[in-house]
Amino acid sequence: MSEFEHLIQTYCPNGVGRLKLSSIATIIRGNGLQKKDLKDNGIGCIHYGQIYTRYNTAISKTISFVDAELASSLKRVEPGDIVMAVTSENIEDVCKCIAWIGDEDIVTGGHTAIIRHNQNPKYLAYWFQTEDFQKQKRSLAHGTKVIEVSPKQLEDVIVPIPPIEVQIEIVRILDTFTA
Repeated sequence: MSEFEHLIQTYCPNGVGRLKLSSIATIIRGNGLQKKDLKDNGIGCIHYGQIYTRYNTAISKTISFVDAELASSLKRVEPGDIVMAVTSENIEDVCKCIAWIGDEDIVTGGHTAIIRHNQNPKYLAYWFQTEDFQKQKRSLAHGTKVIEVSPKQLEDVIVPIPPIEVQIEIVRILDTFTA
């Protein structure tokens, strides 16, 4: 029996529960960051376009920054939060997300949702890449030229929530495959 099978038998003998995202997270809409505001130093920030062009599942350093004055007016991202692009030009990129696993708070702007939760951040970031989530996302997405999923709609997404010990093992396995 694998370690993973043992964890499932030990912690989830009756299967994995599924909950609405709103029961494990608070979802906050980003605000006010434009590409022209990005700098080479200052307060770390994530621009929504970078989520689907420059970043992978989890990051601990940002590639862009903003000055402190602008940062004070933007939404704060805390370590462990998920940052999701809720606007895109196509259905594939809308709702792509990253786990912020850095040590300090950073900021993000409009066209994002910050998912502040009580789960393993990389587990959630990986889950948001699954076909299970993609099906739910397709039913929520609206728009033709610009595709959007509102933070309010995300509250009703149903997420499998295994115990933290199982989430950690899932992340370990997936990290091995993506390394």
